[in-house]
Amino acid sequence: MSQLQRLEIPGDREWDAASSAVSDAYFPHTLTPLNGRSTADDVDLAVTVLGPLRIARIGWGAEVAIHSDHPGAYGINVPLGGVLETSVAGHTVVSTSGFATVNPPDMPAEITRWSDTCTIVGVKIDRDFLQQEVVRVAGDPAATIPDQLDLHSPEGASWFRLVQTLAAQPTDDPLLANPLVAEQLAGSLTDAFLLAALPDDPADRLAPRPRIITRVLDALRADPARAWTAADMADVAGVSVRRLQEGFKEYVGRSPRECLVEIRLAKVHDELVAGTATSVTDVALKWGFTHSGRFAAAFRHKYGTPPSHVLRD
Repeated sequence: MSQLQRLEIPGDREWDAASSAVSDAYFPHTLTPLNGRSTADDVDLAVTVLGPLRIARIGWGAEVAIHSDHPGAYGINVPLGGVLETSVAGHTVVSTSGFATVNPPDMPAEITRWSDTCTIVGVKIDRDFLQQEVVRVAGDPAATIPDQLDLHSPEGASWFRLVQTLAAQPTDDPLLANPLVAEQLAGSLTDAFLLAALPDDPADRLAPRPRIITRVLDALRADPARAWTAADMADVAGVSVRRLQEGFKEYVGRSPRECLVEIRLAKVHDELVAGTATSVTDVALKWGFTHSGRFAAAFRHKYGTPPSHVLRD
């Protein structure tokens, strides 16, 4: 069941208790403090759970080493500061701010140095869920995911912004506790990661773009309230997500997601003008808007007035 939660380690901290809490929140592991005089007093932990994906903020407040096999899931670790040195299959990856270390599932990994100033944002993605999305995004189940991701690239930066946005959502947000919404957000986040991590496939470039764009737009107009992900749209088009996005940019000048938002806004506007709606929030939710603030800003940008004014008029 999808859920959203935050965990904070309480007052009197010990290393065993801290390690156990992090194991429950992220991955089971073996912890070795590297400074015998250090304590667990400054451990920091928070976690957001979204169906097959979870986002954890972890800081030990001391230099440590970690061993984990990452059972059943990928672990993508993004240092917010400090240094993270990880060895997987004899290959060492050193990540600092602006880079992410990608740990494959079911494979022993040694974090030989997690510096005392290093707090990470870790993203745990279920192995089978990610592999399903690899096929939909890249069209190749054998696509190789690299062991490090550069967050300075446009795709990498976009993915990490989405990670931070979801991690910052309030714990009492009922929409994120909804299993369907959580699954959609997990899919969007996973697709964004794969677009940043996987190389472009030149074989995709021969797709007849105007035809696939028309096919997708027809599907969006037919069911705008559906919880569309980028991979869902690519399935309709019969191409990879990257190729679909490039086609929309070339022929439409907007992304598929931007086109979907415009279609949904028009539906909301029509219903508000017709006077059949009793609540802006209800009609926005009906047409697929799950974030009231972003919906209101998009509506005002497009129509020049808040949706509440259209409803009153």
